[in-house]
Amino acid sequence: MEDEENRMTDPDCIAVPQDNEAHPENGQGQKVDEKRGLHNIVLLGMTSLFADMSTEMVYPLIPLYLVSAFGATPALVGVIEGIAESLASLLKVVSGHISDRYKNKKALTIVGYSTALIYKIALIISTSWVGVLFARVIDRFGKGVRVAPRDVLVSENAAAAKQGAAFGLHKALDMAGSAAGILIAFLIMRATGGVVAYKEIFFYSMIPAVLGVLVLSMVREKKQRREPKRKLEVRAAWGALDTRLKLFLITAFAFNLGNSSNTFLLLRAYDVGFDAVNVILLYLLYNVVSSLLALPLGKLSDRAGKKRLLVSGYAVFSVVYLGFAFAKSGLAFALLFALYGVYTAATAGVERALIARLAPAEHKGAVLGLHGMLTGIALLPASVVAGLLWDNVSASAPFLLGSVLSFAAAVSIALIFRHGCENAA
Repeated sequence: MEDEENRMTDPDCIAVPQDNEAHPENGQGQKVDEKRGLHNIVLLGMTSLFADMSTEMVYPLIPLYLVSAFGATPALVGVIEGIAESLASLLKVVSGHISDRYKNKKALTIVGYSTALIYKIALIISTSWVGVLFARVIDRFGKGVRVAPRDVLVSENAAAAKQGAAFGLHKALDMAGSAAGILIAFLIMRATGGVVAYKEIFFYSMIPAVLGVLVLSMVREKKQRREPKRKLEVRAAWGALDTRLKLFLITAFAFNLGNSSNTFLLLRAYDVGFDAVNVILLYLLYNVVSSLLALPLGKLSDRAGKKRLLVSGYAVFSVVYLGFAFAKSGLAFALLFALYGVYTAATAGVERALIARLAPAEHKGAVLGLHGMLTGIALLPASVVAGLLWDNVSASAPFLLGSVLSFAAAVSIALIFRHGCENAA
């Protein structure tokens, strides 16, 4: 009887009609046309596929480009990545609030994805590390604008009981695009005899960016009334959140203080003797594994509980970063990059599904944006500290810090949701 009462009062346990096929609802209690919803989710996923194809043709080359072309140190690479991520992350909660109020999620998402073209142009014309920093800020600005409204679109087009599957499908297509982009960059490098033609690759990466925006234009957004005019009152919105959601957001922020930019994983492989071509292949392996597992793990989170997936994912991250601290062999690095893909598949989409499930309907975009903002802000100190630890202590030090913080995050999430409804949290 007590368990039944907990289910009635637990905000994680959102009732879903038993006849779910006939009357599916999303997390806001709105009827979902499953055929139209799936069509939109696939289009949003294909948009991310093309956008990430464009991004990942470039991203793994950035640290190598900074080091080889401009003589940047790991500490400077960390500062560049941290500044770019943190400045742009401030936009995420604002973008989410605007999408909640004006119901213009598609328009904001298009604006966000369109900046990818400006980013590539800025990279091509850059003549110093300052130019690369400016380009990275532009790129992250676009991400700050698009992520929250896009995630709300994904959530609104999925039934409540299938949020994990919806975000898993989107993440699978997203990571497939990443893998394709890395493969294209690798093939271009092979065609040039292993010589990295940085600016040529930057130029070709603009093509999928254009295709992504064209696909996004085909998404059909359900018209909704604008919310009454109101200011973005962060304190009031924060006070209205479920306590467990607040604790989860705080935990995510603390975890990301040790989750420095992926450029450090690439630099670590480069540091132990991998050449640029093989570093690209390791990053490709990570993206392939993540793409293949994102959908099945998203579906599993709907059945087994999102808490279990998140705890397991953070535990895997802890093991991976511990491995990066001490690994030396090629086989060990291949295994670690593959396990890193498992972590991403188990957490990236599942986190968003959990937040979309627990956030108040009228603040869903803002809360998703707040999550992105907190994790983005943490990237600045995380990447700066990682670079300083690398330069002044050892190359292993930043990974040991990340391992400890991720293990603490896994324990924290297990405690936060220890009394939650398992099929939701």
